[in-house]
Amino acid sequence: MAYNETLEKRLDAAWKVFPDSVLAALEKKKMFGGLAYLFKGKMTVGIVKEDLMVRVIDAKMPTVLAQDAVRPMDFTNKPMKEFIYVSEGGIKTEADLQNWLELGLEHAKTKVS
Repeated sequence: MAYNETLEKRLDAAWKVFPDSVLAALEKKKMFGGLAYLFKGKMTVGIVKEDLMVRVIDAKMPTVLAQDAVRPMDFTNKPMKEFIYVSEGGIKTEADLQNWLELGLEHAKTKVS
């Protein structure tokens, strides 16, 4: 297992609360040795090993990075701009997961025309 498949099932279920217009533009794709969810071709969230990966708009990064279960995404051994990892402690509930999806979708919407 290259990534957490249980988390994939949780994400698949969590996306279902979004409007059909969002779901129609959502694509699941293998990336980073894991899995990514793209909105209109722009990455929102994903799974890398056991962590949730989330794209966050720059203005929210300081607040998001201050949370206990969050760290910069350092896939290349240095922090990547507007990418974070969320460990298991930050995705305990479905409400937690929903919050991360909304942040990832917010970022993607700023990148599409």
